[in-house]
Amino acid sequence: MKLKFSITLLFLTVVSLAGFAQRKGYWQQGVDYTMDIDVNEKTFQYDGKMTLKYSNNSGQSLNKVYFHLYFNAFQPGSMMDERLKVIPDPDRRMMQNTGSKEKPQLQSRISTLKPNQIGYQKIKTVKFNGQDATFKEDGTILEVTLPSAIADNSSATFELTWEAQVPEQIRRSGRNSAEGVAFSMTQWYPKMAHFDEFGWHLDEYVGREFVAPFGNFDVTIHINKDYVIGSSGKLQNPSEVKGYVKNAKVKTKNNKASWRYKAENIHDFAWAADPKFVVDSAKSKGGITVYTVFLPTDPTIVSNWKTALGMATDFFDFTATKFGAYPWSTYTVVQGGDGGMEYGTATLVTGGRDLKGLVGVIFHEAAHSWYQHLFGINETVDEWFDEGFTSYIEDLAYQELFLRPTARALNPIGAAYNSYYRLALSGKEEPMSLLADYYNTNFAYSTQAYSKGAVLAEQLGYIIGKENLHKTFLAFYDKWKFKHPTPNDFKRTAEEISGINLKWYFNLFLNTTRKIDYGISNISDNAVTIRNNSDFAMPIDVLVTYTDGSKELFYIPLREMRGEKPAEESYDIYQGVKRTVLTDWFWTKPSYTISLPKKAKEVVIDPTQRLADVKQEDNVYKP
Repeated sequence: MKLKFSITLLFLTVVSLAGFAQRKGYWQQGVDYTMDIDVNEKTFQYDGKMTLKYSNNSGQSLNKVYFHLYFNAFQPGSMMDERLKVIPDPDRRMMQNTGSKEKPQLQSRISTLKPNQIGYQKIKTVKFNGQDATFKEDGTILEVTLPSAIADNSSATFELTWEAQVPEQIRRSGRNSAEGVAFSMTQWYPKMAHFDEFGWHLDEYVGREFVAPFGNFDVTIHINKDYVIGSSGKLQNPSEVKGYVKNAKVKTKNNKASWRYKAENIHDFAWAADPKFVVDSAKSKGGITVYTVFLPTDPTIVSNWKTALGMATDFFDFTATKFGAYPWSTYTVVQGGDGGMEYGTATLVTGGRDLKGLVGVIFHEAAHSWYQHLFGINETVDEWFDEGFTSYIEDLAYQELFLRPTARALNPIGAAYNSYYRLALSGKEEPMSLLADYYNTNFAYSTQAYSKGAVLAEQLGYIIGKENLHKTFLAFYDKWKFKHPTPNDFKRTAEEISGINLKWYFNLFLNTTRKIDYGISNISDNAVTIRNNSDFAMPIDVLVTYTDGSKELFYIPLREMRGEKPAEESYDIYQGVKRTVLTDWFWTKPSYTISLPKKAKEVVIDPTQRLADVKQEDNVYKP
């Protein structure tokens, strides 16, 4: 009976997965890490041992594999150091002013690090299935040549030992942060590089973000007994360490406590430690335990963290309804690092903020649990897909949970639109499909990734309809959680949900710097003419208020859509308004005339303010 049940269950599982099939031929690699870390808190060094099970599902055998050694970037002469010297707007956190306030002379902080301040990960041994493997370090990449190939559809075991030094806190990782956190341990272990249908992703670490295969983590950290840790994963022995259980009897060996964490189906693991940390926790209605681990420097800071904890639990309940359920049991917000950075089931944020800033950064980093930790998005290639969609989630939640408006804004991410407009009109915009490391300025990178990426999402709702956008996010969650989707997979999901072709939109908005600009060019008693003043065609909503006080919404589909968005009656301004669908417009024709049954008192292009029109002065007509 048990065997029969198991076979039946297996069949149903296969059928269920087939119903949410990925693109044909899709595959992904797998990693399972077991690590043992011994920390010397006085020298900021540690020794590491790791056993890694690597699963090859690529359809080919592998003779080499690669690991990232991110700490090696924090050395004079590294690619990250050299990048800071030439980019016109370097990250100020990574620079020091050797001049005056009036005449600043910025210098890379990495360039002045001494041997006891640099970061490094020095690999001592690599074994492959018990045999010694040949390896070499090249900057932040470790290349391992295997004594025998990893066959397709098989697994191999790697054993690594290494010694590491935690760098001065300059970017994300480091010791002794500006807020006084002793250890901010991110990008801290030899991490298996990502291999997929596009090949190996071997980007040198110059300050941007990451991609990695999904896997399970079992991490044991031995550190001075007085330290408290906040980490990815779930703590396995809270009664044996400091901070998590009242009156815990800390178990020690050689004056060190051993912290053991486990996490499943994540693709990065981070932690921070300090003897002054305190721990608080709360549970969301959906059952997610949220931990905060922070420095209680003054009563205001403690109060802010307490309030932010409650809002964080609300955040997970809110986001689950719109983007899919958070699938892990815990989430930990740890004070550390130099701003805010997301990792598997955890984030490190700077904590000495006012309440607004603290809630905002927690919402943003927690939103990364979807984009990018539920969907292993390649941030080195599609940074906007990660940061932009995360910013979109953050803005929705911030308005709903923090601002709690009595009336909802027509466009909930208006600030992102304004940020995008500044870039679009600055002359510094570059295509959003550019590899993240290669932007000429940090200004262009950050605005594209965070603001224009969010605009892409909200404007997509303008094209396919608000409700269809909501359905798209949920369908995408069902299809792609714990996998590595591309932007095309999201586009295809939106097309399947809406029945609208979106090739033109994603191509022009991602691969070019073309801008949208429509305007009212002429109006008479019985007609209004709309003109496309740009080289980017879009569907158009036009709301006409007649002199008798009645209103009519004219919807002009774009021919390239090969479909129409449904009526969006959830918007208050459309309640009781007649909607007229006109003949489609096409991009080769610059103007379009709408016949009016009576005289207009007011004409408005895009009344919901979701069209990213860079010049809106001519979008409204009032006599």
